[in-house]
Order: sequence, then C-alpha cells, then structure tokens
Amino acid sequence: MTRLLRLASIRATAITVVLSVGIAILPAANTVNNEEIQNSIKTFTKVLDAVEANFADAVKTEKAIYDGAIPGMLRTLDPHSNFFDPTELQRFRENQKGQYFGVGMFVGYRNNHVTVMYPFQGSPAKNAGLRPGDRIFRVNGKSTEKSTVEDVVGMLKGPRGTPVQVSVQRDGLTELVNFELHRDQVDRPSVPTAVWLKQGVAYIRIESFNENTSREFESELKRLGEEKVEGLVIDLRENPGGILQEAVAVTERFLEKGQSVVAQRGRISTERAYTARRGNQGRKYPIVVLVSRGSASASEIVSGALQDHDRAWILGENTFGKGLVQAPYPLSGDCSLLLTIARYYTPSGRLIQRDYSKGTFFEYLYPKNTATRNSRDVKSTDSGRVVYGGGGIAPDEKWENPKLNKFQSMLLGRGAFFYYTAKYFGPKKDAKLPEVWQPDAETMEDFRAFLTERRIPYEESELVTNLDWVKRQLRLEMLTTAIGKEKSDEVAVSSDPEVLRAIESMSRAKALLDKSKRMVAEKRR
Repeated sequence: MTRLLRLASIRATAITVVLSVGIAILPAANTVNNEEIQNSIKTFTKVLDAVEANFADAVKTEKAIYDGAIPGMLRTLDPHSNFFDPTELQRFRENQKGQYFGVGMFVGYRNNHVTVMYPFQGSPAKNAGLRPGDRIFRVNGKSTEKSTVEDVVGMLKGPRGTPVQVSVQRDGLTELVNFELHRDQVDRPSVPTAVWLKQGVAYIRIESFNENTSREFESELKRLGEEKVEGLVIDLRENPGGILQEAVAVTERFLEKGQSVVAQRGRISTERAYTARRGNQGRKYPIVVLVSRGSASASEIVSGALQDHDRAWILGENTFGKGLVQAPYPLSGDCSLLLTIARYYTPSGRLIQRDYSKGTFFEYLYPKNTATRNSRDVKSTDSGRVVYGGGGIAPDEKWENPKLNKFQSMLLGRGAFFYYTAKYFGPKKDAKLPEVWQPDAETMEDFRAFLTERRIPYEESELVTNLDWVKRQLRLEMLTTAIGKEKSDEVAVSSDPEVLRAIESMSRAKALLDKSKRMVAEKRR
C-alpha cells in the first residue's frame, strides 16, 4: 500500500509538471484542450506501468520520472527550464541564500578518494586544521571508499551544533588523522574579493547573484572607502548569474536615477521594467567590467546595462548569451519546477539570448564560440555606439587569456601543484607561509624531485621556458594551504594579466564616462 501511495505521489508530480508546462507553451490565442491532456496522461501512465511490469531489470520509478521523463519533457522547451528533486531543490535554495549548515569545505574527487580541495575561512573545518589534499576516509566511522562527492557532502551537512567525526589520510603520515567537528552556519559570500589594485583603483569580484549580493557589494565598497575610489574594476568572469533583483540593485547605484536597467517580457507574465530608483547619488568614477564566456544571465544584465548607458568599459570575451528569465513553481513532494516565463531586454532594447534552435543542448551549453550576433537586432548605446542582440554581451575590448601550452596543461592535468603542496605540508604540524612568499631555488629543486618521484615527465628546457608560470601556480597553491583560499585569491588578482590590462583600460573607461556626462547634460538642456 505504501508503495502504491508513493507511486501515486510521483505520478501526481509528473502530471502537475505536464499540466504546468503544457499550459505555458500554448499560443496565447488557444485554450487548453483538456481531453487531449487527459489522453496524454493516460498514455504516459500506461507506458510507465508496462515498463515497471516487464522491463528486464528492476525499475527505479522515481529515477525514471525525475531523471528521465520530466527533464526530457522540459528539454523540448528551452535549455534553462529545469526540474529539481528534493536534494537538488535544497542545493538550489542554499545557493540562493549563500549559506548552509555543515563543516565548511570544498571537496572533490582526486586519486580515487573524496579529497579536501580547501576549507573555507572561519569554518569549523578550517578552525580544526583540515587542509587541501586531505583524503577523507571515514565520516562518523563510516567508510567513504565507495562514496561519491555528493554522498560525502551529504554526510558532512547537518543541523547546527551537531558533531561529526572526520578521519583523513594526510601525506607523510602513516596513521589516519581524526577530527571532531561541530557543524555550524557556513556563509558563502558572493562578493569574495575586494582589494586595492593601486592607489585610487579598486577591484571587486562578484561570483554570483544570491540574496545577499547587493548588501555584500555595498559593504565591501564601504570597507574600502568609496570616497577614495578613482576607478573601479568589477570582475564578473565565470559569474553564472542568479537573482535578477540583486543584479538590478548592483547596477542601479552606478546609473542616474530613473535610467533603465532591464525589462522583461513574456507571453503570460506582465511586462516589467526595472529602473534605477536611487541612482548613483553623485558618485561617478570610471568602471571597467571583466566578463568571460562563462558570464551569464544576471551578470549579463549588469554588464549590458552599464554598456548601453556608456557607464562602463567592458573587457574580455563575448558572454554566454542567456536572456531568459525563470521562475520557480513549487510542486508536491518538495520538488520544484524552474520554468522560463519571459525574456529580458537590455536598456537599448536588445535581446542577448543566443539561438538554441540548432544543434544539441550540449553544444548550446558548452559552445566552442560565443561570438555570435543577430544582424537584425541592431541597437545603439546612449552615445550612439552600435550594439547587437543574439549573442550575449560583446566586449568593448577583446581579451583572450593565452592558451595553455602542452607542458602547462600536463602539469595541471596531473595535479602537480596540488599534490606537491599536500606533500610539502603533510608532515608539518603547522602549515604557515607569509603572504609575500615566493618559490626560491631550493623549493624549485624540491619540486623537480617531486615530479621525478611522481613520474610526471618533463624536460629541463620546458621547466626553464615556463618558469615564471610554474612559480606563480606553485605560489598560489602553497598560499591556499598556508593563508587560505580567500587570501590566495587576493594575491592572485595582483598578478592577473587581465586585471592588469583593466588598469591600463581605465583611461578608456574615463573617456566613455566623460562622453556619457556630456550626453546627459545635453539631454537636460
């Protein structure tokens, strides 16, 4: 009886999704043909019954529906409508909130073990002394030998204040190292890095747009001292997006009060325009925005609005090209449908959504080239610069990071820097280095010996040719363990070639700002 009730619940969820999606994709002028829908549902149920009764192996009905039928149906709509089962929905909510309860570390799969990649600053894991490279062998006495990363993450999460025992194998030690941690709230800031690049030029990185992003952004500007800012670099590279309202809140503080930020239009949803409600409050300084092909959705709203109003100089690659808006629809069984309900348009009126009608969704999600545009969607910025829709945000200045050569790819692929660092610090009681530390000749000799020991092939000439690059990678990896990932990222910014180019491009951003000021003054006259 319990199983029948469970199957009924699953079928009800599937039917709810069918109805929701079916209504959403019908043309506005048509009415829903209830008889057709009921016949479709009956057919679906018959297929499911036949599969359960006759398939060669035991059928996991929930998996067949959650991982197969529902996602398959949504794929006929667009690449971004999605279905979340309870686990995925919980993860989605945590990402939106920017916090969860656990021990606070990023883990991955290395050398056939779930391994600590790095603990978060101030987390129970960091405070207890867990390090990058620690291989997790047991959680609460249970072996993790056959566990996936998701399995171990689930073991480590739990109610605030509850204990969890973690046993790890550390390089250079024969016995497992045991830790007893107490779970706590783990905050994952969406604005993790804010530093001065030089006198007067500040840098702020936004990794995503969650419920706290605009507050974090304001807080970091206040901490730096916005009154001292003469130029700002906003880093949106690989920012996948997030909450639209947070993108609007970040954008509007750099625009004039009343200027457009973004508009959304859908077949059923009411057209809505977002404008700068408070404006820049008199604060105007040049801005360079860094973008990449991984910058999508909300990050494209920010860069698109600042570009259309000639308020920022955009540096980098063409962005991803996601101009679709999703809204969550709660379903039974603590599941949720994330359904595309509208398209959004930048202030100039362009739709930056990339075409997904040709090719596979895989090719759309992992494009070889994002530098496309719709020649029929031609618009102008406030000063008359031509911009296009149909292919994300095209930067004002192209920047492509130099491609890794064969030797560099091999070292990263073999995890040479990560594993060397784990070995270097493994037997040491304290893992400490000063922030200014640089690999010296002795360290490089030790690194050579490590490569030989690990049977990682290299020629001395290759090492010499790539010496500066190797030292930078080694330094950042070592500092991740010694002073934390967050501090290591701050150090990385100061030597990032694209960030250094952004500093050079600040004069272009200033010229754009001056032109924008003249345009606003002329319009007021």
